[in-house]
Amino acid sequence: MPKIHFVDVTNRDTVQASRIKLAKLQKTMLNCYLAQMGIHQSEFAFPCTRHEQNYVRANLQLRELGAMGGMVLEGWCRAIVSDVSTAMRTGVKNLNISISTSDQMIRHKFRGKLDREMIIHEMTESVVYAKQHGAETVGVNAEDASRTDMGYLIEFAQAAKQAGADRIRYCDTLGCENPLGIYNRVKELAERVKIPIEQHCHNDIGLAVANSVMGAKGAVDGGVDAYINTSVNGLGERAGQADLLSCILAIKFGRDMEGYEIGDPINLSVAHKLSNYVSHSFGVPIPINQPGVGANAFAHEAGIHADGALKDRRNYELYDCELLGIEEFDEGIVEELRNRARDVLLTQAIASEEKVDASGPADDLLAITGMDKELAYELAARGIRTRDELADQSLDELEAVPGLDPERAGQLIMAARAHWFENAGQA
Repeated sequence: MPKIHFVDVTNRDTVQASRIKLAKLQKTMLNCYLAQMGIHQSEFAFPCTRHEQNYVRANLQLRELGAMGGMVLEGWCRAIVSDVSTAMRTGVKNLNISISTSDQMIRHKFRGKLDREMIIHEMTESVVYAKQHGAETVGVNAEDASRTDMGYLIEFAQAAKQAGADRIRYCDTLGCENPLGIYNRVKELAERVKIPIEQHCHNDIGLAVANSVMGAKGAVDGGVDAYINTSVNGLGERAGQADLLSCILAIKFGRDMEGYEIGDPINLSVAHKLSNYVSHSFGVPIPINQPGVGANAFAHEAGIHADGALKDRRNYELYDCELLGIEEFDEGIVEELRNRARDVLLTQAIASEEKVDASGPADDLLAITGMDKELAYELAARGIRTRDELADQSLDELEAVPGLDPERAGQLIMAARAHWFENAGQA
């Protein structure tokens, strides 16, 4: 039976997103982590771009030395012979070439420079050139495939296969697909063309993971291998794209997925480390509800859930945290438990009208708009226990409080002082 593989595009697609970037060393480290996780292929660069070429050559050499195991390093370029030629001079042997196929983009992006026939000509010419000059694999990207007429998409894919392409990439460039729709279209494409199909799904309506998994099912059910394009933590252009770990977990643990096999030697114990490395490198926090690696992924607060999880994890956890390289009682979790215990004791004290410990913050400080318990305790430790004591402070005096920037400090001081004005008005 055909299998499902993973092509991670963090080092190509995500790094071209607005507001986030990676240094070349960080991209290299990411390739090493992806290899440790057993990912089939990293779309690691734009090899026809001058500032990428030293990085490309260095990573190809590192792979030859065994630093990236058997992971394929693949470069992305436009379906233009000159781009392919430049890319191949760097030594890259695996390429994905891309060109738009939808009428929307043909009319309003190319604006008369290319038509349907010319697009197929440009694409096939690029594939033939790459194969003739030593490319080991060539994937062909149908940009905006989800808005491309099905008849033309089949014609395009058939031409790519005849020219020597190894795969077709079905690009849901705008993230407009739905799971049933992409399943049917990819399955038809697989049955008609008989070529392995990549799914490249964006998350503009929140369906990137669902669409990727269903597209892969369509390819497999159509009789060909599937290759899911992913990014670590789902980061990417606009609303991002299919999260790597979520897609793997969906295939491994999703209902009715037993007959679908991942063809890569996935090592999920690397997942936590990989996710945190990418989060740190991009400077983008991991959402607390991120599947598998978010702070709440294995947390239970409600009594019924906590009781059930303590009796048997499988009551409320689909898979184990240790599987993803997360230690059950690491320091972060211990600190979290300490904080929760403190909050519970405080709540009980207030509920029973007992007096809160004199070293802690007063109720009126906790009640200030924008104040959280952690900050209130930090202020109390510095002798600022009440609303009036906070109102007496200046921005300079709050400068040393950890995690309190000048803007937020000013807002809290003004909120505390607002109480004075209310009392003055009543007087």
